[in-house]
Amino acid sequence: MINAIVFDVDDTIYDQQQPFRNAVHRVLPLVMDTDMHDLYIRFRFHSDETFCNVAKGKWSLTYMRNYRIMASLKDLDYPAVTEAEALEFQKVYEEELDNIVMHEAVFETLNFLKAKKIPISIITNGPTDHQYKKIMQLKLLNWVKEDNVIISQATGFQKPDRQIFELAEKEFNLVPENTLYVGDSFENDVVGAKSAGWKSLWFNHRNRKIPAGEKAIQDIELTSFDQLTPTIKAIF
Repeated sequence: MINAIVFDVDDTIYDQQQPFRNAVHRVLPLVMDTDMHDLYIRFRFHSDETFCNVAKGKWSLTYMRNYRIMASLKDLDYPAVTEAEALEFQKVYEEELDNIVMHEAVFETLNFLKAKKIPISIITNGPTDHQYKKIMQLKLLNWVKEDNVIISQATGFQKPDRQIFELAEKEFNLVPENTLYVGDSFENDVVGAKSAGWKSLWFNHRNRKIPAGEKAIQDIELTSFDQLTPTIKAIF
């Protein structure tokens, strides 16, 4: 029986593609609208793949942020951008992130969980200050206790490492088999949660394919925000 739920933040609580799209339009006008989704997917891929280098002290955060947009553009055969342009993109992207809002379906879901007194927690990858700023912008502390938030940089672990889920079990008093993790990334969220013995809801609203060589191990898969509230109500 599931009696606790833990959420990812980026592209789960809010639509992360919107601020990304706005920043691309403002700084990289050569990118065609038809390529925006694919560029965003590559951006997320490079972000997830390289943040570990920041956590281990191998790369600076600035270098990683420049690399992810430069590599993403290269993947789609766009002309190389300068370091100055990459820095400007990051600056504008952060400005756009100041305007993020919780998706209406997530708002409805969190209100339902709060009314049912279901414990809600957060595990998110990323820089501590950056992710906490998003949490405050999204007003997540209206539903989640501040002590029930784990940000990877502050722990030394990051999803999909099993250790970050085990840390959450200890800190949030969770029973693995009774805990549901909700996130949009198969590699980070599904694989990570299942490796720790948790239940997993793959919030696959970007309709991504399971990576080559991986098996469909998620307990639940959703492909739109509209499916979120009725699914959570059916569970709890």
